[in-house]
Order: sequence, then structure tokens, then C-alpha cells
Amino acid sequence: MKTMRNINKYMTLTVLGGLLAFTSCETTELDITLDPNALTPDQAGVDFFLNSIQEDFVRQYEGDADFDLNDNFQSGGNTTGDGFNELGMEMTRVVNMNGRNYQSVYQDSDMNDEWINAYRGVLADIRAMTPLAEAAEQTRHIGIAQFIEAYLMISMVDFFGDVPYSEIIQGAEQNFNPALDSGASIYDAMLLLLDDAIANFNSSPSSDPANDFFYGNDYDKWVNAANTLKLKIYLQRRLVDTNAEASFNAIIASGNYITDTADDFLYSWPAASATQPDTRHPRYGLNYQAAGAGEYMSNWLMQLMDTTDDPRIRYYFYRQTSAVPGAGIAPNEELLNCSLETPPQHYLDAGFGGDFCFLPNGFWGRAHGEADGIPPDGLLRATYGTYPVGGRFDDDSFQAINPSSGGGGTGITNLLTAFGVDFMRAEMALAAGNTGGARTFMMAGISKSIAKVQAFLSGRVAGADTSFEPSEAAIDLYMNTTVGIRFDDADIDGKWDVLAEQFFIAHFGNGVEPYNFYRRTGFPTTLQPNLEPDPGTFIRSMYYPANAVNTNSNITQKTDQTQPVFWDTNPSAPVAN
Repeated sequence: MKTMRNINKYMTLTVLGGLLAFTSCETTELDITLDPNALTPDQAGVDFFLNSIQEDFVRQYEGDADFDLNDNFQSGGNTTGDGFNELGMEMTRVVNMNGRNYQSVYQDSDMNDEWINAYRGVLADIRAMTPLAEAAEQTRHIGIAQFIEAYLMISMVDFFGDVPYSEIIQGAEQNFNPALDSGASIYDAMLLLLDDAIANFNSSPSSDPANDFFYGNDYDKWVNAANTLKLKIYLQRRLVDTNAEASFNAIIASGNYITDTADDFLYSWPAASATQPDTRHPRYGLNYQAAGAGEYMSNWLMQLMDTTDDPRIRYYFYRQTSAVPGAGIAPNEELLNCSLETPPQHYLDAGFGGDFCFLPNGFWGRAHGEADGIPPDGLLRATYGTYPVGGRFDDDSFQAINPSSGGGGTGITNLLTAFGVDFMRAEMALAAGNTGGARTFMMAGISKSIAKVQAFLSGRVAGADTSFEPSEAAIDLYMNTTVGIRFDDADIDGKWDVLAEQFFIAHFGNGVEPYNFYRRTGFPTTLQPNLEPDPGTFIRSMYYPANAVNTNSNITQKTDQTQPVFWDTNPSAPVAN
């Protein structure tokens, strides 16, 4: 697979031209396809290409993409990595956003990695692989690539808005300045591409892929995943598509979508190596280091789950200490500077004064937008637990983590899930005014989420004290009282808040879905404010990468990041800024 990565980086792909290489016309002399030391597509082989496509695809979401030499956590680069999941989690308070002003935290240069990995990595390999697979009648290889392309391009639209697409696939002629396609047209094209993928999944190929990292060549599951991706498309454009609900319901009526957790579309990290390449879950690699955790967890999420006795909290978070300065032990200026400070007035006004800095019970994290320096607290702060990154289970042992703690990084990246479908159905129902249906689907999603999280511990973390796992009574109390009664007693906005909070909690580890939900609905309104009183308007789409703007005359940088994507027709950004 490492050889395949070198092919990605150095092989000229004529159909993707300057967009993929981030070069202008003047740099075409860097074409090295005739170099006898460089592998050509026919030498690489269809299976090699598909391996690379699958891995680069998941790294688009989970981080540590191939093309950023300063970003590998083994070499001490960006301490929070990259990837769409991380970006979405930061903006929705699932993990800490380090920086008080949105526009300064997410600059145009920060987006280069995701852009290059998508175009020069995943799409480039798909374009190179497809004619080889067609010639060999390996139609299911093509189907998997089509599915991945559809998922990837939908996400590119979700984060950037209008992006190049149609002009990068025109054939052999190079186009160094591909124009932007509208997000709406790309969504339409991806629905058609998914139909093609389904046809290929149902075909009789000359051979199946040597490595199907998602479903092990079970093509009934691939068909259900493709239909589930269609559900996601219809849900995301429900504000602009009058037929979205009917199209969504038609798939539900067919029954051909992900209904069982065993059929979730996810990537399992083997954790067979910590270097060359690192195959542990990237968030594990960033945080389970000799110096301790590299990220801060979200005070908002930990506080919400702790105060409601959420049965998933010990799987999501691992506490390295039993108390935080200012909450159980004396304030400490060196370890937690804000433990000696008073809450800002806008936090008090919003009811968040108690958790602007520290939480009880050892949940050592940071508030949204906290940008103080990094003290020597890596072996004290709370970090990811067992689920979904393959870390430690929190059994009140309060021991410092190390690079082999817990499950050693045998985590998963959730992309499309059975619990996620239930939450999609809950949103569709609540948007239609069907509060009873919304409650039923939400509770089903929570139940599937809890069961999946609990099952994750088995066989993964040796030596954990499982007596700390929640009892059935505790789970029932949480669902039927804490969540159910609160939903029943709330007005319509309150019901949206409950649904949104549960949506965010269940999708822990996947930042894309909460970020989309937050922009699509404006809920929850219960999110912790940014620590900065005036952080700027919430980001509704990312800046185009600096390199793309500088090298493509058809891309003009956005005036700001307040421009919504096509499916976000809300009159303003979400209020919990």
C-alpha cells in the first residue's frame, strides 16, 4: 500500500491535470510518467488502485491524509491532525476548538490537505483505475469506486459549497482551470452515480476485489449502503427539494438500506503498525502518546453526558485523573490557568458559568474556543476512550495513558450506520410535525447507539473492570426518563434540542453529520458559546484552499465563510455561536 501512495503522488493523471497537481500550465514539465523508476497505471493493477482509493477515502474524514508532509502525528506536525471529522467536531463542540475567532481558526491554507487528498488522491486513482477495471470486466471494483466518489463529492459540497467536478472528467484533454460546479448539480450527479454503482454491485464481474475493506465482498450490503447514502442526500437537501421527503420514504418502504448495526458502513483500523504507515485510528495516534493526550475534549459534551448519566460516557472518554483544578482540588495556575479566573459575563448570561473552565469528576477538557497555551497536562486531561478510537475504558483507574493503552488503536470510523438512519427518520418526522414518530425513531437510534458502544469493549480492551459498565436499569432510566420525559415535556423547539443533543452524542467521532445537522436545523440551541464574546459568524462553508485559488483562474476566494451551501436556506447562521 505504501507503493500505491507513491503512485498517487507522482503519477501524472491527464484527466485531472492542474487541479490535482496544484500546478499552473508553466509547471507541466514535472510530468514524470516516462521515468523508468515510476510505476504506470497498468503496472499498478486494479486491486492496488482500489486499496489506495479506500484508504485515502477514509483518511479524508479521519485525518492524516497522504499529501500533507507536516501533518503526520508521528513527526510532530499539526497536533489535532486534519480531516472532515475533526473540523466538524470542533465546530459543534464535540472536541475543543483551539482559537476564539472562527475566521482565524479556519483559514484558506488549512484546507489544502482535504482538497488535495480528494482530487489528487481519491479521484485521481479512480480515474486511473476505471479504464483498467473496465478492460478486465471488474465491474464491482468500479462500483465501490463510484460509491466512494459519490460519498466524497457530497462531502466536498457540504464543506466548500460549489467545487470543480464535471470539467475534471472530460477525457484525455488536460484542463488546468476546471470551473466550479454548483453543489446542487453535483448532488444530482451523485444520485445517478449511485444508480450506476448499484448496477455494478449487482453485476457478474470477472473477479471481485482482493481487498474490500468495508464489506468483505458482500454486495447486498453494498447495495444497502448505496441506498442509505441516497437517504443522506435526500435528508440534506430537504429544505430545497420538494420531493425529498417522498424520495426518502420510497427508499424506506423498499427496506433496502442499512437497518442493522452489523451492516454499518465503517472502516476498522487494524492497528498493526504505529509507523510506515500508522494503521491505528488517527485520533488514537494523536492522543495516546508518551507525553499524553494531544487534544482537549469538549467541556460541553462531557458536562452534558456526565450530568445526565449517559451510559456511553465511560466508553467515549477516559479520565487520567479524578479531579480538575478548581473542581475537587485547588486551582492551579500552571496546569489550568483559567481555574483562577471568573467566568466571562456572556457565559454567565447563557447559563454556562460553572463549566467555562473546569468540570467535576475528573473531566479535564476545555471550553469552546479556549485558546490558552498548552501547559504540562498531557497526562492529566481527559481523552478519547474505547469507542470509537480503540483507547482505554474508564473504570475509575485514573492511570496515565501510554502509546499502547487500551485497545491499541483498533478503532472504527463510522460513516453510515443503522442508528444514523433512525436519526434521519426522526429528523424527517419532526420536520413534518410528526412528534410521535420523531420520538420513536430517536429512541430507536439511541438504543442502537448504546448497544453498539457497549459491544465495542468486548475482546478489545483486556483487563478493564467491566463492573463499571452500565446496567440495563441504568440504560432504561436514561432513555425513558432523562431523554423520553424531557422530549415529551418540551415545546417544539425543545424537542428539536433533545433530538439534536442525542444526534450529536450518538455520532461521536463523526463530525460531518453533526456539522451538517447544525447548519440544516439550527439546533441544538443548548451549545456552549464561544469563549470569545464576539467570535465572528459561525462558518457555513469553508474557504477554498489557498493553492486552488492561486493556481485556478476559475476559482475566486469567498469574501468570507458565512456563505451557505446550497441546501442551507436558513436566514442566518445557528445562534449558539
